[in-house]
Amino acid sequence: MTTTVTDAPVDLGAPLAGDHLIRAAAPLSLLISPPVRDRVERGREYLRAVLADDERPVYGAKTGFGALIGFAGREDEADQCDNTLAHLGAGQGPDLPADIARAALLVRAWSLAQGVSGVSAHVVDGLAAMFATTFVPAIPRYGSVGASGDLIPLAYATQALRGRGHAYVDGERMPADEALRRAGLTPLTLDGRDALALVNGTSVTTAATALALASVRASHRAVQDLTCLLVDLLGADPAFLDPRLISAYGHPGAITVADRMRATLVGTVPSGGRALQEPYSLRCSPQLLGAAEDALRYVDGVVTADLGGVSDNPLFFPDDDLVAHGGNFFGQPAAFAADVLAMVTASLGNLAERQLDLLVDPARNTGLPPMLAAGPGRQHGLQGVQLATTAFVAEIRRAVVPASTQSLPTNLHNQDVVPFGTQAALRSYDLAELLRLLCGSLALGLRQAVHVGGRRPTAPRCAALLDALADAIAPVDPDRPLDADVRLAADLVTAGRY
Repeated sequence: MTTTVTDAPVDLGAPLAGDHLIRAAAPLSLLISPPVRDRVERGREYLRAVLADDERPVYGAKTGFGALIGFAGREDEADQCDNTLAHLGAGQGPDLPADIARAALLVRAWSLAQGVSGVSAHVVDGLAAMFATTFVPAIPRYGSVGASGDLIPLAYATQALRGRGHAYVDGERMPADEALRRAGLTPLTLDGRDALALVNGTSVTTAATALALASVRASHRAVQDLTCLLVDLLGADPAFLDPRLISAYGHPGAITVADRMRATLVGTVPSGGRALQEPYSLRCSPQLLGAAEDALRYVDGVVTADLGGVSDNPLFFPDDDLVAHGGNFFGQPAAFAADVLAMVTASLGNLAERQLDLLVDPARNTGLPPMLAAGPGRQHGLQGVQLATTAFVAEIRRAVVPASTQSLPTNLHNQDVVPFGTQAALRSYDLAELLRLLCGSLALGLRQAVHVGGRRPTAPRCAALLDALADAIAPVDPDRPLDADVRLAADLVTAGRY
């Protein structure tokens, strides 16, 4: 069951980008150009030559794995594939989200297509065929330490492509062999080197970090816009964004953010009824959001490097007659980046929650009713939403402890230091969703504030944002469950549909 693919194909001979990973959640066409195929086949031919030389060791093709490298592997190539994968079937927990699973395999396909992993060309072909369908391997969340790649989760993905374990087609979970049949796919046939190359990389870590980054980037832009709408709605003076003031601060992210916020607030007219200095959640917003911008640029760089690098061991370089054994499967860069991303998420989430708290408080919101209730006492407005945002922030804070500092030796001390990048990345992916909900909660509060007496924004861009929210979401009058409205507002503001 191949699904029609209408978007431009992803060229495995060109740089991979975060947008490609987002697109991978749906059916996608992969382009394997003649130069890509040639380099993959050349790498495979070189591997064959090396394996024929009894004097040249090749980890995983002639040996056991991990701490058992000192023992010979199985002589039969198909058996060596099973030898690679069977023992890694030790994962536990719920399945990874489909977008992470498919994005991880896209990262893996790109890495293998660089021609230095020694894989068979049909492995890359098989991955390309999978992406044209809705097939998703069922991959348990827990089991990777991100040190020798994401061994356990990628082993489940590989086994599903062989017709073992479980997978999804059109969102339905079923045995993998049935899923392959429904998707019109042929089970992959692998030898030991193919199997090891499919699992011996940090593709799950990279994919989850990249997807989390894209989400946090969208929320970061949304918080900037919502802060501007809050400033305008309250009638606050945007002088805290003065370019001379921000330039003197000296941080490039703050300059970028303040420039964007000033553009959003063009045309605003302060009411003159606010205090000389606003609370920090407004007055210091360019400094906070600017620091987040600087941190996100660091994460951008790590993700770009990960997407453009080969994560595997060993690597094969035919031109130099070199089999290089090393640690390119070690996910420390993404571990640090994902931990930074979590810290950024915590600060942005806290800012959004504090701004909503300001908005619902009649002592600070220029006289609007408490909880923005249309009839306080008979109605409760945003009271439930504000309680939920407190819970969201608490959950983010609880989970933001850096994973990259938790190294724990394993594998008979072969892996005596580990980055725990997988944990960092998956945690950041989860927290990014809570940040989206905090954005949606603040957006809903701003929409309600105008309904209960807040002034209409005077800046055209702020007015356009408010109108988009008002068109999509009815005022809270009378009270109703607001969970779906929060999600709708989050979708609207993070997509920038205004």
